[in-house]
Parts: sequence; structure tokens; C-alpha cells
Amino acid sequence: MGLKLSEKMGRLGTETAFEVLARAEALGREGRDIINLGIGQPDFKTPPHVVEAGIKALRDGHHGYTPSPGIPALREAVAADIARNRGVDVDPDRVVIVPGGKVTMFFAILMFGEAGAEILYPNPGFPIYESVIEFSGARAVPVPLLEEKDFSFDADAVLSLLNERSRLLIINSPANPTGGAVPKAQIDRLVAGLADFPHVAVLSDEIYSQMMYDGHVHTSLLSYPELEDRLILLDGWSKTYAMTGWRMGYSVWPRSLVDGAVRLAVNCHSCVNASAQYAGIAALEGPQDAVRDMVSAFDARRRVIVDGLNGLPGVRCRNPVGAFYAFPNIAGTGMDARTLQNRLLEEAGVATVAGTSFGAMGEGFVRFSYANSVENVERALDRFATLLSG
Repeated sequence: MGLKLSEKMGRLGTETAFEVLARAEALGREGRDIINLGIGQPDFKTPPHVVEAGIKALRDGHHGYTPSPGIPALREAVAADIARNRGVDVDPDRVVIVPGGKVTMFFAILMFGEAGAEILYPNPGFPIYESVIEFSGARAVPVPLLEEKDFSFDADAVLSLLNERSRLLIINSPANPTGGAVPKAQIDRLVAGLADFPHVAVLSDEIYSQMMYDGHVHTSLLSYPELEDRLILLDGWSKTYAMTGWRMGYSVWPRSLVDGAVRLAVNCHSCVNASAQYAGIAALEGPQDAVRDMVSAFDARRRVIVDGLNGLPGVRCRNPVGAFYAFPNIAGTGMDARTLQNRLLEEAGVATVAGTSFGAMGEGFVRFSYANSVENVERALDRFATLLSG
């Protein structure tokens, strides 16, 4: 008799972008020229002063365990950064440092997810939301992000999905995979309506908060004091500072949930890498030129890829206002999302991710990450055009 796994393991999904990356790398090893527009990771290096701070921490002997919620200096730096960028004063004691943004969503969903509970999440959206909700035993309730609304939502429609079984509402703005952002007017309406559902916590995934374009300004749910006792903020260093491999994220919790978050950290990962935390301080407190330069480069690429996609037969693409993703509608090509993803990779040498990897409502769409050079984006568009004309 073989090993018998827990039933819940069968409910745990994955992140297809990593599967696409693995296949793209395998094709590259075979000698194929692959243009990777699949992975959601900046193609820039971590700023040198941040790298040096991490190295210095190691040389200074920071080799041991740290407090589970993070070293005090880093938590204070996070609080100061939130005050600068969001205009909100946060007690550093409410900040918990975690090894990457996923940990915050995992902890929040585990806190509220169980059989009989409902958790709302964006669809199409980051696939780990739905995966972990189902793993927790809760019912995953999709919040549709609609192309005609530039992949935002109608607050009244979201509120209509809430009931006595609802425990947690997940919001991601700016969003992966769509690049859409929720307008302030809709957030205002949502927050006002949540007064009728005081038992519902909110997880606001703001990992792309510093990547917005065309004069759009990020609206943080942290700036609504009426949510203070039930809002969990997710942010970190991975996207803003090109630090994906450092595994550095932070969260802000309501006071009543901080102890639970820290206990989960103790049970899960003990603490975050010590030297990475000192690098995190340098990132927040040091010069921000590299961040501005990276976002400016993403903006230039965004214009190229959106214009190019809209010039292809059977393809239309909304203009993303944040993050570094384009999410074109490809229904007019006559192919479903997974077929086009596979043909782009296998036949054209362009790695993308099918919209269905981000939920059922992603059918008819494919995600293109423009975290690649303008030259490569243009080459990828040429290959896409050749595939469609073949």
C-alpha cells in the first residue's frame, strides 16, 4: 500500500508561470532562442547599495536568528516608508516581516479559511489566492474583474457577494495579471459598504503600489481608518526593488491579529534571513533613483507592447495602468488561451502565460510580462504576428 496523503493536498494548485519558465529554460538548453515574457519578475538587478548592505550585514556577523516579526530597525523603516508613500502612521509593532509576499496571503487565508467559510478573491487574479483558499477548506468566491471596466470591479457587485459566511475579501490593486487598478471612487464605495459587514476582514495586496502610469495614483486601503481593525496589508521588496530572490515581504496587521501572524511565523519559518533584512533597510532608506528609472523603463515598454498587440489581427488590449503586465483579449484569433500560450512557446519561441492560469475568467486572454527589453518585446511581437499569419 502506497503513501496516503491528506485529502487537502488534492485541492492545492500551483503557479503556472513557473511551469512555463521551466519549459522555456528547457527549450533554451536545447538551443532554442526563447523570449521570456512569462515570468512576473523585474529584469533589473537589485540596486548596488542594497546588495552592499546585505554583504556588510554578513561581514558584520549578522548570521543568527532574528525576532520572528523582523528586526526592530526594519519594522521601523517600513513604518516610516508607509508614512512617506501612503501618508499613514503605522505602529511598527503591527509590522511583520515575512519571506516574500505569498507568506502574508497564506497566513491570512489560513487564519480565516475553514469548512463553511467563504473567501472572496479577484478572478482573473494571482493563482495562489484561489489555490490556498481551497486548501484551507473554505469556499473560494470569485470577484470578476471585467475587461470593459479596465479589469476593475463594481463595488456594489462585490458587496452583493458578501453574506454571513464571508470571512475575508482579497483585493489586488494594481493587479496581476491584468495591470488594472481599482479607481478611488469604487474603493470609497466599497469601504462604505463594508460597514454593513463588520465580520469580514480585508487583505489588500499592494505589491505593485509603486508601479503606476499615466498620472494614476495608488489608493491604499491602509488610508481608510474605518478598516484599521480588520485590514491586512501585503507589500514587500520583490517588485519595487527587483529583489525577488531575496524573499522579502512585509505585512501590516490589525492589533488583534498580530499575535496570530507572529505565531504562524514561528511555526512556519522562524524568522527571515538576517542579512536580507539589513538590505531591506537600505532599500527603503537609501536613494530611490533606481526605482524611478525602472518604472520609467516599464512605462516605455508598456507603450510598445500595447500598441503592438492592438495592431495584431484578432487581438485587442486594454492599456494597463499599473504593474508590468499586458492582458490582451485573444478570442479573435480563434484559439483558446492555453492553445495560444503553447503555440507561442513551442512554435514562436515566446513564453507567455494563459489567462486561465489566473482563474476561469481568464479564458480568452493571455498575460504578457513586459519585464524585458524593448528590443525583445518588439521581437516577440514580430513572432506573434508571424504565428497568426501562418
